[in-house]
Amino acid sequence: MTSHVTAPATALADQLPGWVRLLRAPNPGPMTLDGTNTWVLRQPGRPFGVLVDPGPAHAGHLDRIVAAGPYAAVLLTHGHPDHVEAVPTLAGRVDAPVQHAVADGTTLRVGGLTVTALATPGHTGDSVCFLVADTDGQRVILTGDTILGRGTTVVAWPDGDLGDYLTSLERLAAYDGVPALPGHGPALVDCAAAARFYLAHRQARLDQVRQVVAAGVTDPAAVVAEVYADVDRALWPAAEWSVRAQLAYLQRSDPQ
Repeated sequence: MTSHVTAPATALADQLPGWVRLLRAPNPGPMTLDGTNTWVLRQPGRPFGVLVDPGPAHAGHLDRIVAAGPYAAVLLTHGHPDHVEAVPTLAGRVDAPVQHAVADGTTLRVGGLTVTALATPGHTGDSVCFLVADTDGQRVILTGDTILGRGTTVVAWPDGDLGDYLTSLERLAAYDGVPALPGHGPALVDCAAAARFYLAHRQARLDQVRQVVAAGVTDPAAVVAEVYADVDRALWPAAEWSVRAQLAYLQRSDPQ
């Protein structure tokens, strides 16, 4: 029986490149863990940096973001409010373009850093990860909510799609040894290891749902009660999003 995962999917990264800085927003909760991670990427001594996921419109958090500037660009991993709510206010305080829905393969070069967008739909339809490399070959991947620092993420049906999510995890599984900087929780030492863990967990959950459906339970809320019985009930509404995504996936992949 697959149990609810609350621990990191792989080892924590105890050291990150000197051009990575975390500004964690003060919005902790069941879905946001310790709060939304806002990442600032800037080579030491370089004037401009890159800001990823400004987070909530919290005055103190915005002040810290502005103080850590200036920025050449503001990037968004996806459009959920806990990642982008600050954008309208921030636009009036920093002189940097906000990059919405960055296309796969788009490359940005700022102060010795090369940032490449990787389309990773699944959690949401617009989810993007960012592969960042410096001139010495050090790399990190900013994973938004596609891979979290603790536990697993939700497939936010109907915008999120499980088939897309599995494909995105397979793509991220190619980045062995590259640290993952998630949208929530601590940084992880190996993006690929985390992606493979997520893939195995998703397949196990899918098998559970398949068995429950075969037994005649098809109502999403009833499936949640069966499959996610070990999960805090406060998270059941989010679990139902994933269940609906799983049921839609099974309808496509397991035709009667």
